[in-house]
Amino acid sequence: MQASLKKYFPIFVLPTLIAFAIAFLVPFVIGFLLSFTEFTTIADAEFNGIDNYVAAFSEREGFVRSFWFTALVVVVSLVTVNIFAFSIAWALTRKLAGTNFFRTVFFMPNLIGGIVLGYTWQSMINAVLANYSTTIIADWKYGYIGLIILINWQLVGYMMIIYIAGLQNVPPELIEAAQLDGASKWGVLRHVTIPMVMPSITICMFLTFANTFKMFDQNLALTNGAPQSQTEMVALNIVNTMFNRIGVEGVGQAKAVIFVVVVVVFALFQLKVTRSREVEA
Repeated sequence: MQASLKKYFPIFVLPTLIAFAIAFLVPFVIGFLLSFTEFTTIADAEFNGIDNYVAAFSEREGFVRSFWFTALVVVVSLVTVNIFAFSIAWALTRKLAGTNFFRTVFFMPNLIGGIVLGYTWQSMINAVLANYSTTIIADWKYGYIGLIILINWQLVGYMMIIYIAGLQNVPPELIEAAQLDGASKWGVLRHVTIPMVMPSITICMFLTFANTFKMFDQNLALTNGAPQSQTEMVALNIVNTMFNRIGVEGVGQAKAVIFVVVVVVFALFQLKVTRSREVEA
């Protein structure tokens, strides 16, 4: 069997590698090279060193501000999404009536597109704020809260499914042994259940971080960065630079490269931290 796997491994892997190279690797290399040029098309690219990277961090670009806003959204979303998802998953594994129905209901928002979600929540939030004679784009705080609500509503159900799978794999004998030793419900949850579902926590933290940091369509539909780009997340800032302004395509490409590097570094750091907790468990 091992010999057969080694023999045919390249054949089965080759299509995936080709697709990965075409869809990601080649465009990334071309984009990285273009980030050091001034261009409107690939054919007229002219090398200008690190000027694009210097310009990306200028106050006029708003790139740093969008990074801070994105980080604020990500940090709060990491906490709220995973607490809500784990709590709901824990409740739905208590053998309550109608658990399958509630699992379906909580998961359904994840099936709705980001643009639809953004405009839907914009309408609902504006309907509430109309009682106070204001709108979601009147103050960045409204947009921020709206993004947090939208992210939780969309992601909690998906993360809940992963947590349910993890909770169902916790050996019942471990819980029974802890209870026989006099552990309270909180003690069992803290010292037995949570350590045993750390692989699920790792996956959910990673997915929440990645989906939130890269968010574009929800941000576009909900606030489009208003007011005055104060609710503009990084992905929206990059797209606005690339396609809504003329002559700064190289700056937009430099922003995209910086964005990829930051996401990869923080994602790897998060995976390392949570996986270290798996080892301890």
